[in-house]
Amino acid sequence: MKLKLDENLSRHLKPVLVELQHDVMTAADEKLLSRPDTEVARAAFREGRMLLTLDIEFADLRKYPPGSHPGVILFRPRSLSPLSVNKFIADFVGSTDLKRLAACVAVVDPVHVRVRSPEKQT
Repeated sequence: MKLKLDENLSRHLKPVLVELQHDVMTAADEKLLSRPDTEVARAAFREGRMLLTLDIEFADLRKYPPGSHPGVILFRPRSLSPLSVNKFIADFVGSTDLKRLAACVAVVDPVHVRVRSPEKQT
């Protein structure tokens, strides 16, 4: 799966996700640090990358409706320490078939995974 890490996630997470067989780019890789969220999202979606983030703005269904992008996963861990965040995300990615979240907006917390899927077209 092609993934993009926003600037709020540690660059040390990238090799962990690569080891899990994902094609990973970071906002820093593309010189998008301190750029507006819309630019980060546009770059990820243009490249066909699912966006992994801690930024709640990316879960705004009005701005990023399911089906209009490759997918957004918003992580809401208990602790925001870099090591805890990295473990939380790595554990989720390692145990989840991310293809099932394609084109969705998912919010992952320690207890729940809430998924908004694209509306079915009739």
